Amino acid sequence: MSAKPPDGLTVPDDGFWPAPRIPQPNIYPMQWRVETAKLAAIYEKSKRTVWNPAELPWDDLRADDFTARQRLGIMYWFAVLANFDASGPAVFARATIQAFEQHEEDPVRKCFFSITRDEMNHEECCQRAIARMWPGGPLDWTPRTDLERAAHNNIGWLYYNGGRYWQGYNGAVRKYPLAVLFTSFMMGEMAASTLFRGMSSGTRHPVFREMFHRIGRDESRHLQICMTILEKEWPGLSEDVKGQITRQLRAGFVFLSMILWEPPEGFWDLPPYFLANHRVLMDHARDAGLGILSHEEQAENWRLAMARVRAIVERWGIEFPAIPELDIDGIDVDVIDPEDIIPVF
Repeated sequence: MSAKPPDGLTVPDDGFWPAPRIPQPNIYPMQWRVETAKLAAIYEKSKRTVWNPAELPWDDLRADDFTARQRLGIMYWFAVLANFDASGPAVFARATIQAFEQHEEDPVRKCFFSITRDEMNHEECCQRAIARMWPGGPLDWTPRTDLERAAHNNIGWLYYNGGRYWQGYNGAVRKYPLAVLFTSFMMGEMAASTLFRGMSSGTRHPVFREMFHRIGRDESRHLQICMTILEKEWPGLSEDVKGQITRQLRAGFVFLSMILWEPPEGFWDLPPYFLANHRVLMDHARDAGLGILSHEEQAENWRLAMARVRAIVERWGIEFPAIPELDIDGIDVDVIDPEDIIPVF
């Protein structure tokens, strides 16, 4: 004989009805599974290193300390950076939702959230630096000289291409397995940590030095997150997935070279005068003491970053793509479809 139910509790004679199965992908049922303790520790560390961009000494960054051309060059560089960093919060927010829908372990979801928060800080740095140097930038201002018109037009083309990337990313994020997605993210974080390490040591201005140091520290942690996940995902990959990773490595080089070096062919849809004007504007930012490496130094920096990525992926039997622009040999990869580009910064 069954015990009497507690007062007020309804127990049906034929037993409780099981809830219907939840259509997937879905964030439900909620669960907090932990498989990778190292990821949980990285997330805890991220909470201890949160910083506030508003607390940087922005009053020490005075527009009057620079010429008009230098201010325009600085604004232009941060506008180029924003094409990557300002997309970061939305990109990783979308990836966070994807991680919830696919019921990834709890530390993966939390680490994605931490990257989203960091990327919002990096976007804010772009916003504040541009506002200091060029009110109305990147695009909400009226150019009055040929140099200003060139900068305004180049930024417009950059953001057009960024819009193409976002459309492609939206379709790709559900299409690829975690190993491919995180290889793409790793490529971006390797590029970012390389860039900001060089910028923080090269800039002549203390506000930029502190900014780049903090952003670089964040990017190094993001790279650690990617590597921790990939060490779990890469063993036992199929040859098809390995081939997808090889293509994403080439796509990452093509996409990220806009900020690390110069845009190669393969994704960027740009007018014929873009690159020449880009170089002039970068020279003005370099002259302002922003810490931008020379063209040759940028190429060597990018080459070293690619060597580090190559050493990582080849340990797992993943072929590295040829990068003829940097005289790096490897597997030839067909023309990259914009819809296949995933890398973020």
